[in-house]
Amino acid sequence: MRPSATSLNALNKALRRFRRNQRGSAAVEFAFIAPLFFVLLFAIMETALVFFASQILETGTHDSARLMYTNQALNSGMTQAQFEADVCNRVKVLFTCGGSTQNLTIVVKAYAPGAAIPSADLATPISGGVFTGKSAYVVPNPGDTVLVRTYYQWPLIVTGLGYNIANLFGPGGTNYQRLLSASAAFRVEPNGS
Repeated sequence: MRPSATSLNALNKALRRFRRNQRGSAAVEFAFIAPLFFVLLFAIMETALVFFASQILETGTHDSARLMYTNQALNSGMTQAQFEADVCNRVKVLFTCGGSTQNLTIVVKAYAPGAAIPSADLATPISGGVFTGKSAYVVPNPGDTVLVRTYYQWPLIVTGLGYNIANLFGPGGTNYQRLLSASAAFRVEPNGS
């Protein structure tokens, strides 16, 4: 049986009304765009946080290195543990360090007055996506050239969403981290006492 002309007309009118109806179109369009928007938003936030954390590590390193620059560390007999605690106290706003967590590595090396710092000591200690740096501490003498370097293994979150600024990888290429580093190089002031 053939449909009547009036029922076809009614069906055509209903379809035209449905096509012209724009209610809810913004919600549908947002549902298409939302995942990309949120991934981009989280990537921007994580990048900003990494830069902010890097700046805090840089400031804390320079402030603690000043204790050596001005002979305060030498005159007070500061040990490696005390120096690490000083750096940790300066960066603990964003970083977890000390105790059982070994995410913060501090390297202090001293060189004879006027000696150049070897390029091997300036290289970033990453091999095959694994951090290979070891803590070191040398008490400098007045006039020595000193290199203070700090490293922190910063965990990343957004890497699972396709945005990857990691330079350290865990077993199986997972557990992404970014190695943050800060350096201070200076010549220790002559001892005024």
